[in-house]
Amino acid sequence: MLLNDPLFILAAVLSLIVLGILLFGVGSFARGGEFNKRNANKIMRWRLGAQFVAVIVIVAFAYLRHRG
Repeated sequence: MLLNDPLFILAAVLSLIVLGILLFGVGSFARGGEFNKRNANKIMRWRLGAQFVAVIVIVAFAYLRHRG
């Protein structure tokens, strides 16, 4: 079962973190203002980094599950 696989749980948690960062960034962009001007690029970099790690874990999970 997938819920017993720690790599699956890690991939799910990382995906939720990416979603959280994305929603925070979109909300910040929608409000605009000084906070968005100062932090928009930083938030995007955090999202890209988290997304990169999540994709690596998802690919590793798929590869290891496919191998048996």
